[in-house]
Amino acid sequence: MHQQIDIEALCNERGLRITEQRRVIARVLSESEDHPDVDKLYERASALDPGISIATVYRTVRLFEEAGILDRHDFGDGRARYEAAPEAHHDHMIDVETGKVIEFVDPELEALQRQIAERLGYRLVDHRMELYGVRLDREGAATPPPGLRRR
Repeated sequence: MHQQIDIEALCNERGLRITEQRRVIARVLSESEDHPDVDKLYERASALDPGISIATVYRTVRLFEEAGILDRHDFGDGRARYEAAPEAHHDHMIDVETGKVIEFVDPELEALQRQIAERLGYRLVDHRMELYGVRLDREGAATPPPGLRRR
């Protein structure tokens, strides 16, 4: 479901000066199918331009985040991970064993969240949902962690 967003175009729309190194980082982010952390971004960007430092990646990520171009996520693994700020809302399911992140949209869930906000006396203006789980096997039981067997 991952939606590719042109981060360089968003920088231009928001009046951000785009240096060559920012262009490389924007391209890496735009082409990412996952939600990379800064170390992964640095690894990918420096493969394209060895002159990019980790400090440049940190500064660029912070700049893009402050401009509303990137969303920062904490999926419980202790690392800030990033994705281009989506035009359409979506939620995340995180596999706690592998770290895999699955994006999804559920209209019933969206409606229920609005109803809950209204029941509490609010109009929902934004939200973020992250579900954490372990993969079920074919019988519907949770897959045991590596090294443990079911009896």
